[in-house]
Amino acid sequence: MNRMIGGIGILLFSNILILSSWARGPENWKVLPAQIDGLEPRAMMQHYLAMRTGAAFQQWRKTYESLKTPADIAAYQQERRVQFLKQIGGLPERTPLNARVTGSLPAAGYRIEKILYESRPKHYVSGNLYLPDETKFPRPVPGVVVVCGHSASGKAADPYARVSILCALNGLAALIIDPIEQGERFQWLDDAGKARIQGGTYGHTIIGISAALLGQNTARFEIWDAMRGIDYLQSRPEIDSARIGMTGCSGGGTQTAYTMALDDRIDVAVPSCYLTNFERLLATIGPQDAEQNIFGQIGWGMDHADYVLMRAPRPTLIAANTQDFFDIGGTWETFRYAKRLYTRLGASHHIDLVEIDDKHGYHKPAREAAVRFLAQWLGQSSNLEPVTEPDDLNVASEKDLWASPEGQVMRLPDARSVYDFMTDDLSQLAAARPELTPDLVRQTAGFPALSKQPALDSQEVGRIPWNHGSTIIQLILRHRSEPADHGKPGILLPALLFVPKVPSNGSEPAGPNSTSCRGVLYVHEQGKDQDAGLNGPIDALVRNGTMVLAVDLRGIGETFNPDQKFYHDDFGQAGKEYVTAYLLGESYVGMRATDLLLAARWLRDHPGTTGEPIDLVAVGHVGVPALHAAVAEPGLFGQIRIERTLDSWASLIQQRAHKRQLVNLVHGALRAYDLTDLRAAIGDRLVVVEPLDALGNAIE
Repeated sequence: MNRMIGGIGILLFSNILILSSWARGPENWKVLPAQIDGLEPRAMMQHYLAMRTGAAFQQWRKTYESLKTPADIAAYQQERRVQFLKQIGGLPERTPLNARVTGSLPAAGYRIEKILYESRPKHYVSGNLYLPDETKFPRPVPGVVVVCGHSASGKAADPYARVSILCALNGLAALIIDPIEQGERFQWLDDAGKARIQGGTYGHTIIGISAALLGQNTARFEIWDAMRGIDYLQSRPEIDSARIGMTGCSGGGTQTAYTMALDDRIDVAVPSCYLTNFERLLATIGPQDAEQNIFGQIGWGMDHADYVLMRAPRPTLIAANTQDFFDIGGTWETFRYAKRLYTRLGASHHIDLVEIDDKHGYHKPAREAAVRFLAQWLGQSSNLEPVTEPDDLNVASEKDLWASPEGQVMRLPDARSVYDFMTDDLSQLAAARPELTPDLVRQTAGFPALSKQPALDSQEVGRIPWNHGSTIIQLILRHRSEPADHGKPGILLPALLFVPKVPSNGSEPAGPNSTSCRGVLYVHEQGKDQDAGLNGPIDALVRNGTMVLAVDLRGIGETFNPDQKFYHDDFGQAGKEYVTAYLLGESYVGMRATDLLLAARWLRDHPGTTGEPIDLVAVGHVGVPALHAAVAEPGLFGQIRIERTLDSWASLIQQRAHKRQLVNLVHGALRAYDLTDLRAAIGDRLVVVEPLDALGNAIE
């Protein structure tokens, strides 16, 4: 117990605090002080992740400054495209569109056609094609793909319908499509044709968490739908296939940013109300829904500016709103980086920014600016010609704009959803998984071998006389490999060491000169003291002569931050931190597996234990990192007990709906193994109690 933590301000604590009565319970068992060099314990992971992202942002800027020549820029663009496509799971193969016009609506100065096409076999995309008056605009005319923000009504939402009408009135054929989980494209319906889950950002994130387990992203589906929309425009004789534009706002701004970066057919692009930068995003509202979080993109060096840089020098207008929750300061930084790079290519006039003094949304001034930019660069107007949106535009009703008979494409015969395609992918991956090895587990979840990790430092900060002559030693365990920043701590693991009364002398706790004990590492999703009360599970182990180390893994117990909730309770607590780690290319499963391994080794090497493999008890979602730790380092553990833990990752895809699963997310895990494979690898040493399905319900 003589390993000490130095230089982090913990010494503000007295070295040993002996309470007068063991009857004082878990409320007195906190280990960390209220502040450590000005940092609250609950802010530990927020601070740690901020250090990691900050270093990545600095590296991005350094890389950007190295792009001096057209050859440098071209290589950078290609590298970013390849990596981005890899991280979203690639794109599907091109199959017949089987497009059809299902109806039309006449209007003053334009015509609306109702369109269905198959971006993948039987995967229907519903859209409206706004065609300009051919007596005013000779054919062929440019085409524009319009993608929608997160409105439940999709293409029928007023601002998105209006920008489509405005395109048509200015000689641009606008194809506006419903994203999945919006408009006519809710992907999971009940027998009455109603959506089973909430759509928009919620539905996209439900899909996204499942897709991530397959090594995919919700953006993959959206990007492909838009690219097939370009295919459709280019198939129409009224459209000039060499003059294609794209625009969208909010979630549509995200889709536009991605697609314009990947598809060279998009000559002119106007993303609205999305582009800022990750530094400002994480410092303000935090990470957003699933398609806006590409695995590892901060870690491997991709920022919002790259979506513009990747398409340079093609004309691009960034539309932004002063009062948007997407920080306007970050938007201007992104624009400056884009402007400088376009200037290096001799095309500074191809990039511009328009700022609307309003809140989030595709407001009239932004729509006018977007259509003017599109029309000018696609050759439908002169540089001096303004675009004005009439006040009396007639936006058709949602039902009038239906492209499918019942207003939901999943009601069409043999329609296939993204869930169906993910189920297909799951089956194919399961049949082709490699042999399960410790290296494969570590590589997939992203944590190093224990042999490459230095031992934990430890500091004893208190002793509490406990039940039946046992003692609780309050400890702080610290990762040596985690650097502190400006004197603030890295990763600290508060712990309680329950030391039994030793039969040899009847009074002294276990130590170097006493009988050694069997060791048990005990981790709980709610913290180290959850099962530690009198006559509880830990007390029972201690009374049987077992030394128990109960540890708060990072982001649990004393270092849990309730202010880091993701935007919906169904995605779990501390979700912002989980997603930030995901953007860095890491998982909490992997990071907590590291914590488990280091704590288990510390206990095994403690002079009061036998030095034999440590038994492990994990309760709740910490069972997932526990399984990883046990398979990665099988010789470290003896018996293992997992309680109330997710049964399988596959169940997220099979059940479609799920709750609080961000904490269990490992990107691409189902390409390598499922949790069932980890359990099988452990074998008879494992006891599983009350496994849970994807919704957190006990499996009978």
